[in-house]
Amino acid sequence: MTHHPPRALIAWSTGKDSAWALHEVRRTGEVEVVGLLTTVSAAHQRVAMHAVRVDVLRAQADAVGLPLTIVEIPSPCSDEQYAAAMAAAMADARAAGITHVVFGDLFLADVRAYRERQLAQVGMTAVFPLWGKDTAALAAEMLAAGVEAWITCVDPRAAPRELAGREVDAALLASLPAGVDPCGERGEPHTFVAAGPMLARRVPVVPGEIVERDGFVFADLTLAPA
Repeated sequence: MTHHPPRALIAWSTGKDSAWALHEVRRTGEVEVVGLLTTVSAAHQRVAMHAVRVDVLRAQADAVGLPLTIVEIPSPCSDEQYAAAMAAAMADARAAGITHVVFGDLFLADVRAYRERQLAQVGMTAVFPLWGKDTAALAAEMLAAGVEAWITCVDPRAAPRELAGREVDAALLASLPAGVDPCGERGEPHTFVAAGPMLARRVPVVPGEIVERDGFVFADLTLAPA
């Protein structure tokens, strides 16, 4: 009898940590990822926090080769509203025989505990393939593997605002101030992955306008005209 790994969704932010988490579980075969799950602000039609346009998200999901489930949330969104939206999505997943959710979290124990608690309430299991990895080494590993990531959102209280709209490369990592995590684990910068081993082809994005909104600096990525 062949053993089938449990079916999983991946919490997909469009950024490098979730992309690398997908790469990692595909490599180990610990779970079979059957879909991407992304929260999108209903009002702005952009990925929550990463502010990536939905058409760019869809192009990325297409390159990943997995179906995309969008969970729309209000903006601003209370914890209760978020939990309710996610619980509904999880109920659908359970009905489809999906039992696990993969996250790209690295070291924030309170975030991990929150995710585990929320999933346990709906009978799901959280998987953290990158947990505890050295973030500087991880960032270098991603670049070496050909990950092309663009910074879409910066918290100017935590990282230089000039990072918005820049591609993550070795020089950028080397220039980060001491308090900024190389993988942006505390949300200092958020990213969008345009290429890498988890994508079948590059997503043709072009960095555009940079705006400041709600205390964050956002860089708008659009798809290059075909």
